[in-house]
Amino acid sequence: MTHAVYECSDPACRFRFPAAEAQMRNGRCPWCGEPVILLRHLPTPVERMAPEVDALRSTLPFAAVLDNVRSAFNVGSIFRSADGAGLRHLYLCGVTPTPDHGKVVKTALGAERSVRWSHHRNAVALAHRLRNEGWTLWALETDADAASIFEVEAPPTPFALVVGNEVTGVDPDLLALCERCISIPMAGRKRSLNVATAFGVAAILFGRLLTRSEARRCTHSEQ
Repeated sequence: MTHAVYECSDPACRFRFPAAEAQMRNGRCPWCGEPVILLRHLPTPVERMAPEVDALRSTLPFAAVLDNVRSAFNVGSIFRSADGAGLRHLYLCGVTPTPDHGKVVKTALGAERSVRWSHHRNAVALAHRLRNEGWTLWALETDADAASIFEVEAPPTPFALVVGNEVTGVDPDLLALCERCISIPMAGRKRSLNVATAFGVAAILFGRLLTRSEARRCTHSEQ
């Protein structure tokens, strides 16, 4: 779908906005209803080649557990952040909607096809299984004893980041199975970020730390 930048022709309005050309057949300003002027066509975004993405994802031992995240829009946004951070897998637990839900697909913008995922009814049972398989679990939570996410080193691998419900947070029994609790320091009145925003911050940070850690490990093993 091609897009363009439009501007209202009314000098008193001059509302400027991007839109898909197919949606602008009426040529009217959505703000005041006057005719619009097409200013410039926008280039079509080019996605990275799939083999490069698969190669990164197969080497980075990084996954996430979504514990009863309710909002399909949040889950879709998390898929997109997971893709950008190079996560290997998303474990969707409890009421967390899957990409079978249209609202997940709407905000994932195709990332649901590049990030592997699975659904699990019980996050605590899943956590026991992951721990038995050697995974390190850290919870992203506003706990009083949580360490600042900006002051931690790369976690042991394979590593899974655990995030919880938008209202109640991470299930206490699931939290008890996590080796560590980390949080994002807040400077305002609110004590936490939206779960999708918080996940995006943590995923990119840990993706970078783990990539560097894996690169050092490979260098040492070759020496």
